[in-house]
Amino acid sequence: MTSFRIEGGTVLNRDDVRHFTFNGEKLSGFGGDTVASALLANGRQLVGRSFKYHRPRGILTAGAAEPNALLTIGRDGRQDPNTRATMAELFDGLEARSQNCWPNVDFDIGAVNGLLGSILGAGFYYKTFMWPAAFWEKVYEPIIRKAAGLGRASYDPDPGSYEKCWAHCDLLVIGAGAAGLAAALTAGRAGARVIIADEGAHLGGGMIAERSIIDGKPADIFLGDVIGELIRLPNVEIKSRTTIFASYDDGVWGGVERVQKHLPDSAITPNRAMERLWRIVAKQTILATGAEERPIVFGGNDRPGVMMAGAMRTYLNAYGVAPGKRVAIFVNNDQAYDTVRDLEECGIEIAAIIDPRTCPDVGYHGSARYIAGAMVRDTAGRKGLKSITVRHDDGRDEVIAVDALAMSGGYSPIVHLACHRGAKPVWSDDHAGFMPPQDVAGLTPVGAVSGIYGIVACFNAGAQAACDALTGLGLTAQPALIGADMGRDAGLQRIMPVWSVPSARGKAFVDFQNDVSVSDIKLAMREGYDHVELAKRYTTNGMATDQGKTSNVNAIGILAENKGVSPGDIGTTTFRPFYTPVSFGALVGASKGFEFQPVRTSPLHGWAARNGAKFVETGLWYRSSWFPRDGETFWRDSVNREVLNVRTNVGICDVSTLGKIEIFGADAAAFLNRVYCNAFLKLPVGKARYGLMLREDGFIYDDGTTSCLAENHYFMTTTTALAAGVLTHLEFCAQVLWPELDVRLASATDQWAQMAIAGPKARATLAKIIDDDISNDAFPFLAAREVSMFGGRLRGRLFRISFSGELAYEIAVPAGYGDSVADAIMEAGQEFDIAPYGTEALGVMRIEKGHVTHAEINGTVTPADLGMGRMVSVKKDGFIGRVMNQREGLKDPARPALVGIKPKSPGDTFATGAHVLNIGDDVRLENDQGYVTSSCYSPNLGHAIGLALVKGGPERYGDEVVIWNGLAGTSVTGIICNPAFVDPENEKLHA
Repeated sequence: MTSFRIEGGTVLNRDDVRHFTFNGEKLSGFGGDTVASALLANGRQLVGRSFKYHRPRGILTAGAAEPNALLTIGRDGRQDPNTRATMAELFDGLEARSQNCWPNVDFDIGAVNGLLGSILGAGFYYKTFMWPAAFWEKVYEPIIRKAAGLGRASYDPDPGSYEKCWAHCDLLVIGAGAAGLAAALTAGRAGARVIIADEGAHLGGGMIAERSIIDGKPADIFLGDVIGELIRLPNVEIKSRTTIFASYDDGVWGGVERVQKHLPDSAITPNRAMERLWRIVAKQTILATGAEERPIVFGGNDRPGVMMAGAMRTYLNAYGVAPGKRVAIFVNNDQAYDTVRDLEECGIEIAAIIDPRTCPDVGYHGSARYIAGAMVRDTAGRKGLKSITVRHDDGRDEVIAVDALAMSGGYSPIVHLACHRGAKPVWSDDHAGFMPPQDVAGLTPVGAVSGIYGIVACFNAGAQAACDALTGLGLTAQPALIGADMGRDAGLQRIMPVWSVPSARGKAFVDFQNDVSVSDIKLAMREGYDHVELAKRYTTNGMATDQGKTSNVNAIGILAENKGVSPGDIGTTTFRPFYTPVSFGALVGASKGFEFQPVRTSPLHGWAARNGAKFVETGLWYRSSWFPRDGETFWRDSVNREVLNVRTNVGICDVSTLGKIEIFGADAAAFLNRVYCNAFLKLPVGKARYGLMLREDGFIYDDGTTSCLAENHYFMTTTTALAAGVLTHLEFCAQVLWPELDVRLASATDQWAQMAIAGPKARATLAKIIDDDISNDAFPFLAAREVSMFGGRLRGRLFRISFSGELAYEIAVPAGYGDSVADAIMEAGQEFDIAPYGTEALGVMRIEKGHVTHAEINGTVTPADLGMGRMVSVKKDGFIGRVMNQREGLKDPARPALVGIKPKSPGDTFATGAHVLNIGDDVRLENDQGYVTSSCYSPNLGHAIGLALVKGGPERYGDEVVIWNGLAGTSVTGIICNPAFVDPENEKLHA
């Protein structure tokens, strides 16, 4: 292939010369060029190497489906690997490098893999690397890891910024070809809010490569007029360089806009996004994505110089690049003959037209040699095309010298976005392709994606589709129709499917990027992987970065042909987002560095900071972990002091991060009775109750308290970690499982500042700021109600509940008052030596008391495992988890159950995660008795303590065991005991 620049180029600005490098070589192009067109214009056909065999590869397409020309563009933090040269716009100073080759693309050592083709066929990785076993880590895995992947990501941080945006419109038009432009123009004239998005830098789709007359004007003039009018319409938003990559529920579409990716460093505006992720909400959508031209599978069809016919036409007309000096055409449909005509008009020698159809009437009257009933079976040339071998219908072979070959095996409608939500495409024998589903609500496919070909036919269909879509929105529109052109406007009149050339000699590739050949697909079928999904995974066809845009339908056709069925019987693989690769930067947006994830701070964060808190990240929350004082150099010094002070005097702790859910409705009590395993139906007003929530499988999901504040009004608290999960679970129960119940839910986590006041002097402290009687008789354990504070100036919610095991209350006030209320409590408790305490001290006290958290509620425990089996009601039916909780295996007395554990020698320590073994047992998995779920140093007891899940549970109180920590290499003797180390009779709770 000897490509070169010629006159013309509808998208070029020849006054704008742009210099770039390719593999270190200095080259130049023009404004409007893609990297691919500029490389072709400079005669560079070999641009990359294939993944497995490292075969030489050239440019195959002119758009997003490109499987071969994947380059690394840029350097340092702006380095982008696996960039399609066909989509990358040329800018001055651009640096492009081939990838997946060593030492260079011209001489690649990896090409030796081609000599091993007989043993590197489909599924070879399932059959090799099995022996000797010792070779896996030392030999096989290092080699595989080095060979894996294509381009290499940079280790330098990306200096660019990214952002995410929402947009809303009446009509979203996806694709700016003839059909899409007509739809946008029609809707725009009718006053609708329109967004038209196209992945290319230039609007027009196939029209940018058109030479015909459209509506009495040259194609480029007609296109300019349409775009100009759209630009002038204030209600039309044009998004070029924007790929709509996914379809989601409720008319939401995902798109990514390349805002500054096409600019040199000197032109990039700081603090402006490089890429922008769009979430577009559309009332109606026009799908005008067009159709992808398919390759033909024959021997050597991957050689540089073999190109799609439509791509060749695009480079010729839009970019002013001739594909070669002597070109052959291998086509099986009528529309591809437009390429033949344009090549002739540009003076390019056409060596032959090879058409497998025996008597095609295509309306071609040129001078090129025409070979009917023939197929290309092989190509020749080392790093570029030198000749093709044609098999005539009489079995005779002919070698024809060429330096470029255009091929066209038909067109595959780009149906991906129509199928992302589960709809299936439908096979059409007339079009030899899969057509988009017609029953997708709010979506209208039009143009080539729906089987309509030809500029005028597509334009008029798009205009009418817009009218129909707007009618559903109550808008009236007049279609922007155009008359028949005066030149060529060929439709896809006839096609003879050719899935692969039977007489192919040499490797005939289906998937170019992953080196999947016809023989690989046939091998998969022989080995039983003939289902389309299995064949995909066994051969890796369609699993590369192009996701099979040029290969999937051919692979389906080959499967069908060999099974003697229709491609429609084979079906397609599942369409999933993303349509084309989306950068991590676009997906992350502004969430990087410190802003990688949101930070949640409680209403008492400022108060805690003023009191010297050290904060710890707990999910998204920043929670006060401990409050050091002068002279305390080690965190445990502070924690020990805080624990002892709560046990002796009084302390205050921020518990605002607990999940809080308001529950209303006449059936709220019945609802709670179904989501908790214990009884809630008769919970009286003014009372709180501890509840266990089970999953369907009978295991504990979450725990917390729920208070009845008034008739039909309940207040639930959840663990911090599962606040969102529990709310989602409750909404599912209310909306899906029991929609007949009158119940409403509202998250209130951020609406309340909540603090625990715990210790023997907690009541005396709170009595100074609460107007109501909170004596033990008036406000006993598990009381819960609204109270007056500060002489009636504020109302809050008071709960007598305790996680520390002490006399304790939790007071909740509106979030805005939290800081000042906490200060007031500190002032009220000053005479009682009140001090703030953090989550570390709270954790110590809950272990001392034997209370559980998600360290114990780990997804594998039942209420009985935690000593709470009596909480599972035997009197009520229908609560979640009831049936599965009765399984025989969950009643096994040998199941690990909650116990306390302490060292036999007070000076010994152990860590969370340590395993429990019987004394004398070898350290083996089958001897494992359980593990330590939580551990701490208890300043009240003067030694380490812990909670553990151990086989036999409470039956083993008093047993001596080994606490073994393999990571630390330690082993100590421990004693299994009651998990309630402090106040086992609960006297303090009821004080």
